[in-house]
Amino acid sequence: MNLIEPILAQAAAITQLRRDIHAHPELCFEEKRTADLVAEKLTEWGIPVHRGMGTTGVVGIVHGRDGGKSGRAIGLRADMDALPMTEFNTFQHASQHHGKMHACGHDGHTAMLMAAALHFSKNRNFDGTVYLIFQPAEEGGGGAREMIKDGLFEQFPMEAVFGMHNWPGPQVGTFAVSPGPVMASSNEFRITISGKGGHAALPHMGCDPVPIACQIVQAFQTILTRNKKPVDAGVISVTMIHAGEATNVIPDSCEIQGTVRTFTFEVLDLIEQRMKEIAEGVSAAMGARCEFHFHRNYPPTINSAYEAAFCRKVMGEIVGPDNATEQEPTMGAEDFAYMLQAKPGAYCFIANGTGTHRGTYAGGGHDAGPCTLHNPHYDFNDELIPLGATYWVRLAEAWMAHQPPAR
Repeated sequence: MNLIEPILAQAAAITQLRRDIHAHPELCFEEKRTADLVAEKLTEWGIPVHRGMGTTGVVGIVHGRDGGKSGRAIGLRADMDALPMTEFNTFQHASQHHGKMHACGHDGHTAMLMAAALHFSKNRNFDGTVYLIFQPAEEGGGGAREMIKDGLFEQFPMEAVFGMHNWPGPQVGTFAVSPGPVMASSNEFRITISGKGGHAALPHMGCDPVPIACQIVQAFQTILTRNKKPVDAGVISVTMIHAGEATNVIPDSCEIQGTVRTFTFEVLDLIEQRMKEIAEGVSAAMGARCEFHFHRNYPPTINSAYEAAFCRKVMGEIVGPDNATEQEPTMGAEDFAYMLQAKPGAYCFIANGTGTHRGTYAGGGHDAGPCTLHNPHYDFNDELIPLGATYWVRLAEAWMAHQPPAR
């Protein structure tokens, strides 16, 4: 790997910063300590900061050797928030706040961009401006959307914006990026079926909402297999069914909840419409009433073709072309999608490894644990810090050294 030597030399210090953030996780829009730490370090390194965008967001402003006079600019984004879950790890930097955990690696994303910032503060080998975007509230709060509402792209005009997420499983030293949809939209539904409760021994005297709910859930799968084109991706996941309080009582109502994920709005429109028709139609046919609620959360994350190809070329120069792979789309969601709706750009994956990096801290065996995201045993692999920072620096330098296409 062609890593930047000064970044390697600073890796231990940034690792300690990352572990400090890991030990003090903060949930969406509550990232005050993390934002303070980021802003303090950037200021210490001579990088001007803008604070408060999207509530707790921080933007670092790095002008190149021309002082930014060229007018060229790009944005590099990292997320800062943690998840509302309890950490099972027992290593020294484990969460000190019960019920809060950096189980998605946002502490590592922040650290990689901080490592790049430290390098930029001493080596500005480009003309133009790099905006370092430390975003709050990716985990359900839509922090990217809120920063945009607060004028992110008006106050800091940029040609393109780039994001990166660690991806457990593949070996460290590999990246993945592709054009088009790489992460899905995320949407939630809640359906309330109102029947008529009664004694479980006298079902004919009421209207049982439970079998109605079962029929609705089964019928939803026909949307995917008989209404949607087979080549279009879509997932309907019923994750909750709530009804009843006693074994001998037919409940008055039953509630169904879950999520829908698609790569296109056309498929999403179809699924929402058919779900509503099925839920209301089946309920009416069985003599019950139905309330259907559908909430659209994050849109799909869609990489621009030019920017994705550009990123892949930069990756190949760092880790070799064979280790800069095609990105397999995932049905997970990411609010960087809002930034890609507003600006050209690309969102890539950096391999986090198989979890063996955790054995030293967890004592080996089962407790070394799975390395999957949103898992109570997860920990970011600090070996990625110099690699991710090198990518950020080389991407910015390469972008500023070329002329992007007219749009």
